[in-house]
Amino acid sequence: MKYLAFTGGVGGAKLALGLSHVVGADELAFVVNTGDDFNHLGFHISPDVDTLTYTLAGKSNQDTGWGTQNESWHFMDALKDLDEPTWFRLGDRDLALHVYRRERLAAGLTLTETTREIATKLGIRHEILPMSDDPVQTFVNTSNGTLLFQHYFVRDRCKPSVSGFEFRGVANARVNPAIKFSEFDGVIICPSNPFVSVDPILAIPGMKNAIQQSEIPVVAVSPIVGGRAIKGPTAKMMKELNVPSTAVEVAKHYHDIITGFVLDEADRGAKSSVQDLGLSTDVRPTVMVTLDDRVALAHAVVEFIEKIS
Repeated sequence: MKYLAFTGGVGGAKLALGLSHVVGADELAFVVNTGDDFNHLGFHISPDVDTLTYTLAGKSNQDTGWGTQNESWHFMDALKDLDEPTWFRLGDRDLALHVYRRERLAAGLTLTETTREIATKLGIRHEILPMSDDPVQTFVNTSNGTLLFQHYFVRDRCKPSVSGFEFRGVANARVNPAIKFSEFDGVIICPSNPFVSVDPILAIPGMKNAIQQSEIPVVAVSPIVGGRAIKGPTAKMMKELNVPSTAVEVAKHYHDIITGFVLDEADRGAKSSVQDLGLSTDVRPTVMVTLDDRVALAHAVVEFIEKIS
């Protein structure tokens, strides 16, 4: 079977790494959120693409989940001396990737082509596909006004309360033409933030219809465990949006496109509520601390899809 995995952020990259160990490069591709992308210091920054790239290449910073290992910060220190903004940290090693991307995009390559080149040079065999080559930017409606996602997430550290989201440019964006649902047997939605990592992907015109018309199984893994988000502001956002911070609510959020849902053992008691939504349900340990955890969950998700196909 051949799989397509939707991912964004650190939580998604964890399962993506597990999947890359379980499913061969010819049978698995990743679709990555680019709503977080923005221009900064003259560079096209693509945080979710880079997080996945570094993770699959074995170069990610294990302490932060973002950026590269063995990083240094001389560039940022020098920038600070010039009174330039340093709230978005670009390490010296990380900077090389951004310089390369800027040059390739300036030469006329698409984001997909540039991402493929970078992945190949870093020894990644699985396909990494930006959700679109057209610009889409996530804005967060907050108590401090409408903020570009990185301003909310990094600069303001998710402190303002959230009231909604905007995906500017999405109406004119096209689904990445390399995504051909007819070639896949199943879709996996990684445990990424539903509102700012997965929704931008699904908001691209034609994306949901293509998934639904393909009639292939779609399985989502809950990013909420025992009422809490393992990584990131998902639970905080849900509370501020007056949505119960539960795995069941995540299943409801995806109910129109998924056929199966994976709950953590901590939420076993909610299994029947998810099944009441008409979804096949599996209960597994979903908290991924080690590589073995990532691989084990990946095996479970693939087996689940095969079971409900």
